[in-house]
Amino acid sequence: NLLVPVCLSASHIAFGSIRMEPVFMVLGQTSATAAAMAIDDRVAVQDVDYDRLAKCLVEDEQVLSYTGPKPKPGIDPKSLDGIVVDNSQAKTEGGWMTSSSSGNRVGLNYFHDNDASKGECVAVYQAELKQPGRYHVNLLWPVHSNRATNASVKITDAAGEHHEVRVNQRDAQSGGRAKLGEFEFGTNAIVEVRNADSDGYVIADAVQFILAEGRRD
Repeated sequence: NLLVPVCLSASHIAFGSIRMEPVFMVLGQTSATAAAMAIDDRVAVQDVDYDRLAKCLVEDEQVLSYTGPKPKPGIDPKSLDGIVVDNSQAKTEGGWMTSSSSGNRVGLNYFHDNDASKGECVAVYQAELKQPGRYHVNLLWPVHSNRATNASVKITDAAGEHHEVRVNQRDAQSGGRAKLGEFEFGTNAIVEVRNADSDGYVIADAVQFILAEGRRD
């Protein structure tokens, strides 16, 4: 009926980390908390309620489940001109995967197609515009050498016409920003990022809409 924080069962490799003094301190705190609960509840240490113990340890700011380092913050969409629709607001189809490994991104993360499932991945960005008019439309994404040179982007204008633009997401000189063109919209705009016939990783990060000069109220 003992709690022994140091002489625990672990592999040689794992003990290389456990033997560090800060970890010993955490193990000691955990054991003391469990012992106090066993005494208060008059139960054997093996019968301590783990859920209660875990809640108490979390309240003491222990980390019970390591999820990896916190991602570096990306570009705040609110800091950009016009209306920016981030990937978190997009509707998706297919096997998109979420990543935050590239720092030069908009928001917390972005989608990528893992260079697979070609023709199946679609990310639909829909913007609510303050007023009808002509807008400059830009695609934003974090550049990398594994990106597709021909990512497909489809813009639907106010008349319902579709315009396809192929974007080189591998081009470092672009700075992760491509001008898709100037289009007439009503109060809504739709832009789709697709991975059909692409030759690398297709990234769906953010779409930016900027009202053309001379059309502002």
